[in-house]
Amino acid sequence: MPDFCGIQLEHPVINASGTYDAIAARRVFGDQLLDDFPFSAFVSKTITPEPRAGNPPRRIWETPAGMINSIGLPNKGLEGFLAEDLPQLAELPVPLVISAMATNREDFSRLVAAVAAREEVAAIELNVSCPNVHSGLIVGEPAETEALLEALRPLTEKPLIVKLTPNVAAPEAVAVAAESAGADAVSLINTLKASAIDPLTRAPALAAGFGGLSGPAVRPIALQQLRAVAAVTEIPLVGMGGIGSGADAAEFLASGATLVAVGTENFRDPRAGARVANELETEVYEAPSRL
Repeated sequence: MPDFCGIQLEHPVINASGTYDAIAARRVFGDQLLDDFPFSAFVSKTITPEPRAGNPPRRIWETPAGMINSIGLPNKGLEGFLAEDLPQLAELPVPLVISAMATNREDFSRLVAAVAAREEVAAIELNVSCPNVHSGLIVGEPAETEALLEALRPLTEKPLIVKLTPNVAAPEAVAVAAESAGADAVSLINTLKASAIDPLTRAPALAAGFGGLSGPAVRPIALQQLRAVAAVTEIPLVGMGGIGSGADAAEFLASGATLVAVGTENFRDPRAGARVANELETEVYEAPSRL
């Protein structure tokens, strides 16, 4: 039973933010979802200070080994989330991690303070790495990451998880900066910047012109970046990027992850989290402890 930043979990498999809509799933499956939830913790869709409509369609494009998404973080904003979504998510039978994003330290501080004050929330993931949304933060720059954490760390004693961008030369430097400023954990990788062309129109396949690539195609990159971060940090790591089986998850755990997150595979198989966790129990690999 993993201990992640003081949070006891049944197994090491969680979801990647934005890839599993627990509220919609409960509408479909009813309370049966609560009896057999596929993840040991649930990470919410990213919330922002104000409501967002997201990017215009088309917003998803399938690739030979994954998909490109340009969703753009549609959400109800902080007040709408607290009033409408959080009470429903609080009924899930697992610890709740809230993903939050803002474009400046002041708005990030407002988000973290409001979310952390709610007893339903176990931890907060700071999404400073979405390639589909313009941010005023220099997310790939260690000094800016350190300054952000220095502003947010005094606001709560709850675990702060920094989600790293893979779209920089040295994610490990950003991870070191986050750790030095008080981050409790880091998660990686987010999607890689990507584009596609519609073969019928020869125009960009996505309305925004670009998006984030995920799925099996990014797994070797995720493993390399995870190993690089594991070599220079001591805090727990959440590894993700193309995990679709227990064997995939075992590779991430062997590379230094404490937990693994299933993302793109959830779109194909809504029970992927439970399947990966079950398959992982049969794997022969043993992960080095980073607790």
